[in-house]
Amino acid sequence: MRALLSRIWRGGSARRSLDAGAAGIRWEGTPALSNLNSALQAASGPIRQRAAYFISNNPYACRAVHALTASAVGTGIQPQSRHGSAAVRERLHNGFAAWAAQADAAQRMDFYGLQALVFRQLVETGESFVRFIWTTDRRGRPTFRLQVIHPDQIDPTMNRDLAGGARIRAGVELDSFGAPVAYHVLPGRPSDMAGVNWSPIRVPAEDMVHVMETLEPGQVRGLSAFASVLLRLSTLDKAEDAQLVRQMVAAMLMGFVVDPNGDAAGVAGEQTGSVLVGGLEPGTLKTLAAGQDIKFSEPANVGDGADFLKGQLRAVAAGLGITYEMLTGDLSGVNYSSIRAGLIEHRRRVDALRWHVLIPQLCTPVWERFVRLQVLLGEIPAADFDRAPDAWESVDWFPPAWPWVDPLKDVEAEKAAVDAGFKSRAQVINERGEDPDTVDAMRAADKDREGRLGLDSHGAAPAPQGAPKAEESLLPPADGAPTNSEKDTDDE
Repeated sequence: MRALLSRIWRGGSARRSLDAGAAGIRWEGTPALSNLNSALQAASGPIRQRAAYFISNNPYACRAVHALTASAVGTGIQPQSRHGSAAVRERLHNGFAAWAAQADAAQRMDFYGLQALVFRQLVETGESFVRFIWTTDRRGRPTFRLQVIHPDQIDPTMNRDLAGGARIRAGVELDSFGAPVAYHVLPGRPSDMAGVNWSPIRVPAEDMVHVMETLEPGQVRGLSAFASVLLRLSTLDKAEDAQLVRQMVAAMLMGFVVDPNGDAAGVAGEQTGSVLVGGLEPGTLKTLAAGQDIKFSEPANVGDGADFLKGQLRAVAAGLGITYEMLTGDLSGVNYSSIRAGLIEHRRRVDALRWHVLIPQLCTPVWERFVRLQVLLGEIPAADFDRAPDAWESVDWFPPAWPWVDPLKDVEAEKAAVDAGFKSRAQVINERGEDPDTVDAMRAADKDREGRLGLDSHGAAPAPQGAPKAEESLLPPADGAPTNSEKDTDDE
């Protein structure tokens, strides 16, 4: 008994109940991740390069990036000012629309196109850097543009300790609390250097935004969304390629001639050295010499593999946060309930990336800088801006509405929620990516136009005075029924 109690006290039972932390033959050779920053320092470059390769060459990886970007950004996440004055809101919205059209420092896309580019980099490389560039607009007034910088340009080799607990890690300068102070940026990507010895440029943190999903405290650089699926994608790509080659060989290689004499007598074909190349056509009969035989090739059957392939693709989809159907385009096994359930989980993941990463790290800093510029230029009346800037900088962001799986059911559900008082009309409109003020103004304009044109609520012109009703003019009277003229006489 004492020996048993001694073993329990030494932790034998505790070790057995925590298998994940135990030792043993089943854990031999299994790698472990102790520090994400250290792992990223060594592996982020190969991960980014491999992810870029598969996105460019593998159809599943390419589709995954497009699907995630379309879900998260779509046509653009648009701002709506929360200022109390409708006139100020309108001026801010109009000014931002004009600025957004010229937001790209490279002059290739607008602000909403940059959102898609930043999110695409976030998925592919795990992070994206955007620099604020001060310049002038077409009228010569001060303005700013956005320059998207590839993560390779933030010098990953720069690591040093600074005074007072500050430090530089992988090109990011941090204070003693780990907050970014500056970024050390190479003028170009290392792969574009072509032998030029570039020195990094120190860019203050207030002139740069770093968009990334933080996975552990103290994380400095981002981790690609493909990190958990790259090896599986690579192996799956090779397996599919081998299967394609197997099918091709099975179709091309028909059989072998067994010729004891070595001269292929009686078999037609074109001989090159000791190799005879021949063929068979449908309905052809061949006569072989005595002692000759033909053996047909039967490649090994390794099974259909369709279910195994689907299982691997489901694992890839799970790692990327999308559904199997979105990854493959295969809708053969879904119904309304199953695809809706899958999309709900996917949309939760996308909403987390929107509201925890893209909007606070990119969209809001851009809006705040734009509002401050408008105040400095005198475009909006803000005499007390320094005392209470929140009144002008407060903003709501509205991504494009999720497309409906069943429009009728979803509209009826929204209407029921509004009628029951669970939601407001404005909330429903906002969730669809629209501005309630704009929608109401358009509805009022529709009613005014209908009134001026004499249209009913469905857009149809009313019948002229005295015109017979449709059913009276088109349908003949029933047997024995009085005609219209007889009705008029009876009424008199």
